[in-house]
Amino acid sequence: MAFVNKKVIIPIDSKKFEGSLTIPPRAKSIIIFAHGGGGGRYAPRNNSVARVLNKNNMGTLLFDMLTKKEDNSNKNNLDIRLLSRRLIAATLWLKKQPEVKKLRMGYFAVSSGTAAAIIAASKLKKDIFAIVSKSGRPDLSMSYLDMIKAPMLFIVGEEDEIICELNEQAYVNMAGEKLMIVVPNAGHFFDEPGTQREATKHSLKWFKKHLRK
Repeated sequence: MAFVNKKVIIPIDSKKFEGSLTIPPRAKSIIIFAHGGGGGRYAPRNNSVARVLNKNNMGTLLFDMLTKKEDNSNKNNLDIRLLSRRLIAATLWLKKQPEVKKLRMGYFAVSSGTAAAIIAASKLKKDIFAIVSKSGRPDLSMSYLDMIKAPMLFIVGEEDEIICELNEQAYVNMAGEKLMIVVPNAGHFFDEPGTQREATKHSLKWFKKHLRK
């Protein structure tokens, strides 16, 4: 397969959402990025993770889950029904693309995108093979945790105390395969030296384990 690196338009809710689709020639998997507010396809941290995944022969789809107008409201950033509906729609759209037919799918989720990813995975069942949550809010979809089949990695920063507690509660409530990584000296945004790299390393390892079978 030829290298794919293009902008895409995803029709959702009678709207058109822009995305960036990258698929290396030897890819056997593709990871969809799920983020609430401020986490569209240009988000620097997400793009940093995506580049590492691409270098390791994994495809990525980054897309805007909210319109520019919607993104200005914190209410929409926490509208988990809206976010999960759009993530499901984007996943189903991606499945229909000819370049993706044989690729295993996973989610890389951040903040409220984690709750959306949990709900989406619970509904899409066997279509999603792995989930990585970074500084996530799984508490916003706690009742769906026992419905997901995909192995899930929880990554949190040691200094992000509230998010740590919320993730620990979710971790206990999840029945399937799971792992929780607490990155030392990291805050919510992983801006401290070396912490973003550490989180990305664990994410890559999880996806390699569960998406390359």
